[in-house]
Amino acid sequence: MTLKEQKLAFETAKKIYESATLVFHGVDGFDVYNVSIPFIRDGKRYLFGRIERREEWARSWVRLFEETGQDEWAVVKDSMIYTLEDPYVTEIGEELVMGGTHVQYERGKYSTFFGYFFRGTDLNNLYYFTTGPNKMKDIRLVPLQDGKIGVFSRPRRADMSVKYGSESMIGFTIIDRLEDLTAEVIDDAPYIYGIFGKGEWGGVNQAYLLDSGKIGVIGHICYTDKDENGGEVKVYLNMALVFDPTTRESSNLHLIGSRSCYPPGPAKMPQLVDCVFASGIAMRPDGKADLYSGIGDCHTGRITIDYPFEGYGRIV
Repeated sequence: MTLKEQKLAFETAKKIYESATLVFHGVDGFDVYNVSIPFIRDGKRYLFGRIERREEWARSWVRLFEETGQDEWAVVKDSMIYTLEDPYVTEIGEELVMGGTHVQYERGKYSTFFGYFFRGTDLNNLYYFTTGPNKMKDIRLVPLQDGKIGVFSRPRRADMSVKYGSESMIGFTIIDRLEDLTAEVIDDAPYIYGIFGKGEWGGVNQAYLLDSGKIGVIGHICYTDKDENGGEVKVYLNMALVFDPTTRESSNLHLIGSRSCYPPGPAKMPQLVDCVFASGIAMRPDGKADLYSGIGDCHTGRITIDYPFEGYGRIV
């Protein structure tokens, strides 16, 4: 089946147990979207969120939010402000690693972008420590069973469509420690083949070590469609897959969320009306998973789904 056909089949059979739009306090006049997964630090639950005015593009900041109620979050007063987009977090040992996309301007115009990475044990004092390759988003880290660190890359270039059928690939490599994370190491990560079909693209949004030694991946997979007036629509879907870091084989790629799974709401621009950009999942006491996702590049949603890595291990 084509990805569009897979989307239609998924939406017919989907099981969504809860669906909510998150409310963010303390950032009046700004949208909050493409957030990190929630995480616990010092007994409190936090997430990082991208904030941006609805009428602006590529002029974002990342702020820290604390959970104040069910699906309600408040900006942490006097917390650090990062000139980034689309934050994510990974815990490596005792340290928290936060990454995001830094957009560069030249003479007031958009120029290029890089992945920036911060680390530390104090949530209020994270240190910027390395930079990813030029024009590469969706770089993600995951701790491995042997204490090493898995690194997912996401090169996306026009020439890839000719060579691979997809305009982006996912790469994977392993480093011994955070100090080994460099743009060159990320850029040289060998590709994982067979994830995307012709005309598709996507990437890893959050990676989880499973007790089987495999890696559970929450990501996005996308294609271009047309609306009823013939206008271009970029369809972004939530997906999950399992990756074996030893054999380098991926399996069980399946859709876990689409725009129709979340509550109705606006989009930043017409081509993003069918866009959901996954943050990742948080496990619930009942064994199900809360999937967080940016919606239409202007707000954030949460849906409750079945555990997406069933049969491949539990999250460590």
